[in-house]
Amino acid sequence: MNEPLPGARVAGTLPGFGPLGYRLLALSKALAMAGGLVFVVLVAMSIVSIVGRKLAAAPVPGDVELLQMSAAFACACFFAYCHLIGGDVKVDFFTAKASARTIHALDALGSLLFGLMGAALAWRGTAGMLAMKDSGETSIILGWPIWLAQALMIPGFVLMALAGLYMVGAHLRSPAVGAVQEVTP
Repeated sequence: MNEPLPGARVAGTLPGFGPLGYRLLALSKALAMAGGLVFVVLVAMSIVSIVGRKLAAAPVPGDVELLQMSAAFACACFFAYCHLIGGDVKVDFFTAKASARTIHALDALGSLLFGLMGAALAWRGTAGMLAMKDSGETSIILGWPIWLAQALMIPGFVLMALAGLYMVGAHLRSPAVGAVQEVTP
């Protein structure tokens, strides 16, 4: 019976984190879990392929192609969630004695750059995907269209851009004193 009150802030979140942020957090968490599940399946496939290659000279056909295409998608799934929970690598040596206002301003700038990078990756990823689709390029062993793998990365990059841009506002809305830096997953 420890349910939060409606409208109450989740423990550990930035004070400027609003209802839209929690929806974005839930969506990015679901995408990150999907990426994690893809990695688990890839590990299982690799084990089956390696054991099959060593014991029966029968690896999984196209295992390297599957690994490359699927790992690219899975990696793109984690960026937004990591940023929303404050899991980015930060070197706070220079800001250890800075005020909370200064730290929020710098974090807002970092989030802006993160969001712009996500938008650039989504834009150029889409352009590359369309060019690959037009060229009809396929993988060598399985014959799968390469553009599909690139298309699967784009939602992760779009969510990365949205997370970065949302966190700009969350940092700017946070009060200067007593603000917590991380979001509870």
